[in-house]
Amino acid sequence: MIICNDDIPNFHILTALFDIKINTRIMKTFYKLVLTTIIITVISTFNISLAQSVLTPEYLLGIEGCSIHQLSHDGSELIFSVRTPRGANDDPGAAESKYFILDLRNNESRPLFNDEVHGSSPQYSPDGEYIAFTYKKGDDSKQVWAMPVDGGDTIQLTNTNSNISYFRWMPEGNGIAYLTKVPKSDREIELKNRGYDFIFYEENLKNNQLFITRFDDSFQNGDTEQLLMGTHIWDFEFNHDGSLLAFSSSEKNLIDYRYMFRRIQIMDMTTGDIIKRIGNKGKLGNYAFNLDGTQLAYASALNINDHAVSQAFTYSIENEEITNHTPENFAGHISWVGWKNNKEILCYSGEGVYPKLSSISIKSGKRKVLLDAEDTGIIFGKPLYTNNGDKFIFSGNTPTDPSNIYGWNGKWNLEKITNFNPQLSDIHFGEQEVIKFEARDGMEIEGILMLPVGYNSNQKYPLILYVHGGPESHHSNGWLSRYSTPGQLMAGKGYMVAYLNYRASTGYGVDFAMEGFMDPAGKEFDDLADGIEYLIAEKGADKERVGMAGGSYGGYASAWFATYYTDYVKAVCMFVGISNLISKRGTTDIGYEELYVHSGKPLEEQWQMNLERSPIYYAHQSKTATLIYGGAADPRVNPEQSLQLFRRMKMNDHPSVRLVQYPGEGHGNRKQVGQIDVLYRQIDWLDWYVKDSKPLNGPMPPLDISDKYGLDWEF
Repeated sequence: MIICNDDIPNFHILTALFDIKINTRIMKTFYKLVLTTIIITVISTFNISLAQSVLTPEYLLGIEGCSIHQLSHDGSELIFSVRTPRGANDDPGAAESKYFILDLRNNESRPLFNDEVHGSSPQYSPDGEYIAFTYKKGDDSKQVWAMPVDGGDTIQLTNTNSNISYFRWMPEGNGIAYLTKVPKSDREIELKNRGYDFIFYEENLKNNQLFITRFDDSFQNGDTEQLLMGTHIWDFEFNHDGSLLAFSSSEKNLIDYRYMFRRIQIMDMTTGDIIKRIGNKGKLGNYAFNLDGTQLAYASALNINDHAVSQAFTYSIENEEITNHTPENFAGHISWVGWKNNKEILCYSGEGVYPKLSSISIKSGKRKVLLDAEDTGIIFGKPLYTNNGDKFIFSGNTPTDPSNIYGWNGKWNLEKITNFNPQLSDIHFGEQEVIKFEARDGMEIEGILMLPVGYNSNQKYPLILYVHGGPESHHSNGWLSRYSTPGQLMAGKGYMVAYLNYRASTGYGVDFAMEGFMDPAGKEFDDLADGIEYLIAEKGADKERVGMAGGSYGGYASAWFATYYTDYVKAVCMFVGISNLISKRGTTDIGYEELYVHSGKPLEEQWQMNLERSPIYYAHQSKTATLIYGGAADPRVNPEQSLQLFRRMKMNDHPSVRLVQYPGEGHGNRKQVGQIDVLYRQIDWLDWYVKDSKPLNGPMPPLDISDKYGLDWEF
């Protein structure tokens, strides 16, 4: 408590220090004014703290997310889902999703399924009378079921021996087309039951098979037919009258082949013959027929070396011509395409830190930006829309709102339809701004900066860089806080937090993305170092208190800064990260993807370069506290990558390195138990070594942090 009266303590000291030679009454009046200003400031700050709290781990771990799935044909209803995280005391598992139907005429929603039916992938029938969905009943495999839109009994539409992974209504409404894997033979089942279930690595693969089940108006008398035998199919789409079916396929059912070797083909549904092979190259996004079935639009990489989907193409069914409609020297990445009408395609693109929705004429190539997130302030996702274009639906987020649903009539502003996570309205967030700085070679680099809550430009603040993975990804100026990159939480604890779109990121054009090709940990990570120097020089970051965290390629960056660039950071948190490029290339499940879009040459031609771009090569010189963690069953970045860095540091007597692995988890933690631990463990590590500047050779943070999980103990 501050009390103001005429008896000013240490008044004579102040006058002596400043040699003040004026009337005592005037001095007392002046000093009262100074104290009054201080009191007002303190009270204002106190009132803010009473009215608004900062983002806490409990808040962050409880945030719900929403996804949009399908609009009804007349645009009056929307199927969407809500993901609710499990609590600390729930059974271990992923967030639980529940589906709803939203009436867009009054913005009221109702559950799609009852508590007994845990359906997924819901789709309206062509006449809008039914909703089909996949559902696993008891011990049966996952099948396609249907139920009336207005409620009623469910009807089983398929009956297969293995799970159905993908399906579509046939456009005439009298059938379902679906994908299901070749089932195990009786012999294979018997061998497994007897313990002879050996793993034949990348052999004995089961293809996805395409079937069509046709039925009458009452969904009876189903007649099933298999198409495209001997081909592994990833997905498919019908044209509007059902006469053609476009599908993507590859030689093998491997994730690496899905990434690099999916090719689009078109089948005549009347004859069952493949009539067109489009010849797309590299990574493939979505694809869709126009209304009259004369053109197929698809999003794809520019070529086999382009590391992300970046271009908008159309394929003419009649003359078999492929046309790239991406603007020349386009400084962005197009990741989705659709049709506005028979003559214009819609494109969703990431351009810097803001996405855009545009239309492009397939004849003239003229592009028109329809919606720009920089203008709306909302980072919207890929749209759902009616055929006549009078209604669009998006999921979206903002720097202070993690997930909601928005509507747009094609003309005016986005309208917020839902209000998830209302508890965040009482949170005081750090100000979020777009920053740009010049790298050492003159290239402009963009990013997002979160200022500490209560930021004062005259103070120095600890800094954290959260580095995105890929590197084929980028940060947008929206909600960025998640369990492994909790930016706003750390801003509430007094940190300055940066998310930088370093070279090789998407959103800035193919040339910018190719800056990382055949140059791992080169310009891309130099950009991060230059970003740290910029934030120290221009934004008030404390040079002596810098940390870094990231997952996958961001984990690679963290390991690189813990070793090669160790003078820049006091502590790092490496999540499912890379430490040895040589062994990583031999253990990842996406070896061809790594070769074609990252390395560019076989390992035999890059032994020395790969060694010298590996953090283990510099582990002996590390002066950075290093927390290493990740899934014990990661197929993408094998857990041995974590073990190698840990062991090299330990063998060089590093005093502050710790390795934590999460059983059963892959490339990122799916279960809430691992997410909870990652969040609290990262906070402790960065607070210990960065914010509190504890010595490298002293005690490490506590190993057992279970008292922070929020568990209900029974003893």
